[in-house]
Amino acid sequence: MFSDQSFVKLRHSIYSLNYHLVLVTKYRRPAINSDILARLEQISSRRATNWGGSLREFNGEADQFHLLLSLPPTLDLSKFVNSLKTTSSRIIRREFPEQLSKYYWKPVFWSRSYCIVSCGGAPLSVVKQYVQNQDNPE
Repeated sequence: MFSDQSFVKLRHSIYSLNYHLVLVTKYRRPAINSDILARLEQISSRRATNWGGSLREFNGEADQFHLLLSLPPTLDLSKFVNSLKTTSSRIIRREFPEQLSKYYWKPVFWSRSYCIVSCGGAPLSVVKQYVQNQDNPE
């Protein structure tokens, strides 16, 4: 069942937790260009590493970007997302003021909302069947 997943070992646990995170610019403005996207990848990778995880895949469009992250089970996802959004917004606004001034007059970059979806591994139906088929102790 778990043959194609990569597991991370901690002192008292082993895990494989992958998440698809989508962040959207404020008002869905097309404020992200290729330079900003490249910088966002660097920031995201560093932030994931600092929180004990890793960035597995990254891409984006003019108004959003997508991350595939592997994160530890000890991590509070909402705090991680808040940290990533705060850090990246501050850095991007500082390093690309001329690009962002076309779209924003206030010090904003990200929408308040985000989407995070757990992914990887077997489909829920397979996991459910696996759990149901365990031998009951006598």
